[in-house]
Amino acid sequence: MLDFCAAHDVAADVEVIGIADINTAYERMLKGDVRYRFVIDTASLAEG
Repeated sequence: MLDFCAAHDVAADVEVIGIADINTAYERMLKGDVRYRFVIDTASLAEG
């Protein structure tokens, strides 16, 4: 499947968030206000 996706330029749409925004992201998910998959920027872990 990964080879197929790579060959046909299939990619996931994501919204990168910082760790400080995790609660807001969760609230948005509960409201159905999410268009993309959330991905936590691990570099932000040192900040929070």
